Amino acid sequence: MEYVVIARATSPRGELVLRERRSERGPTSLELRVNGIFVMDTVETDTEQTLATAGLAAVSNPQKVLVGGLGLGFTMHAVLGDSRVQRCRVVEIEEALVDWLRAGTVPHGPQFLADERVEVVVGDVAQVLTETPASLYDVILLDVDNGPDQLVHEQNAGLYEEPFLRVARRALRDGGALVIWSAAESRTLLDGLAAEFDTAEGNAYEVLLQGRDEHYWLYLARVASPE
Repeated sequence: MEYVVIARATSPRGELVLRERRSERGPTSLELRVNGIFVMDTVETDTEQTLATAGLAAVSNPQKVLVGGLGLGFTMHAVLGDSRVQRCRVVEIEEALVDWLRAGTVPHGPQFLADERVEVVVGDVAQVLTETPASLYDVILLDVDNGPDQLVHEQNAGLYEEPFLRVARRALRDGGALVIWSAAESRTLLDGLAAEFDTAEGNAYEVLLQGRDEHYWLYLARVASPE
């Protein structure tokens, strides 16, 4: 296996590296690492797509969707595959990552971002949602870090705690849903969601990651629809 760095950037949160993974046994792929930690690649994208599918299936008419975390664009792309979606706002704190997709450093980036329903905001998703009018979104999808127990950035701990979950609920319409991806089971997160939302559940799902079986978790919380 050969790795070639395609792009590198630093920010107040550390180092982002986009590298190409080359193998004689398979196709060339891209891999994103943050502070030396593997985040995602272009081979196994089921995680990002499952996050989108779960959120879209949880509501009756997902017209407006917010995605926290651009990554390599696959959650956003899956959201846009649903014709019911009229607007998809993506919040990404790392400007370099947005630039890499826009410029084609991530080859599929320009195509993914060309959809007129997309709005990309460079910023902190917690701040963006705090400033969001009440009852704006039908679905909020969060894949910003690895979950409350395997954080890449310690400052993201607040995204899994009740004050932020309360802000997310306020931004959702009646009947709306919040879905949070986590690398591991978290009873604390589930309890926090149950305290702020009308219903909450956590579901494990299997994924094959770089040749090994993994279990990841999706936490789904709903705002009840009026009778």
